[in-house]
Amino acid sequence: MSKIILVTGASSGFGKAIAEKFAAGGWNLILTARRKEKLEAVAADLEKQFGIKTLCLAFDVQDKVAVFENLSHLPTEWQAIDLLVNNAGLALGRDSFFDANLEDWETMIDTNVKGLLYTSKAVLPYLIKQQGHIINIGSTAGKEVYKDGNVYCATKHAVDAITKAQRIDLLPYKIKVTAIHPGAVETDFSLVRFKGDASKAAAVYAGYTPLKAEDIADTAWYVANTPKHVCINDVVMTCVAQGNSTMIHKD
Repeated sequence: MSKIILVTGASSGFGKAIAEKFAAGGWNLILTARRKEKLEAVAADLEKQFGIKTLCLAFDVQDKVAVFENLSHLPTEWQAIDLLVNNAGLALGRDSFFDANLEDWETMIDTNVKGLLYTSKAVLPYLIKQQGHIINIGSTAGKEVYKDGNVYCATKHAVDAITKAQRIDLLPYKIKVTAIHPGAVETDFSLVRFKGDASKAAAVYAGYTPLKAEDIADTAWYVANTPKHVCINDVVMTCVAQGNSTMIHKD
């Protein structure tokens, strides 16, 4: 019987790469994202390539009601969830604390923190039955604060703390909880952060070779396939050119 993975933010970036990796490994996929058409296109492609089954659920993890409406009453055949990947998240703006946009702050908090909490809470009953696994996608920004990172860094520090709390509180249920904290990865992340400014986004990755979304997917696959008694608690990963959240060597 094929295992089931639920991935949030699965229409692009890390989420799409993780969906592809697990589909190639024969897992069936529950995919969520805001963009229904893009999500369904990803699902159709993976079904065709790998012969797996998919369930697409289009909603915004910021919306508590939508999260619970979509996830609390899954069809019976989709309830045996073995792995939840809390991937949905974003950065908006790169501004000083004084200049920052309050709406940007609220969107990051509502997505990166509240969305992760809502999704985890809704899926937990299924995971308990399966003695499943939660992978939370954090960031090196959750380990070190950098200039003009303020609330984005705060949300990723929260992901780090929530992951540790989940691991402790879920010990009686034998649920694994892992955080993966990537450094610089070339996806649409910076394009979103800089609100469509392609030149600013490109400059972030100029002069060195950053991580790729597939690198994060490979790591997720590894931590999800360790022996039953093994839990990889925390993974911090960067490209060779990056020493920490603030130090990147550019040629």
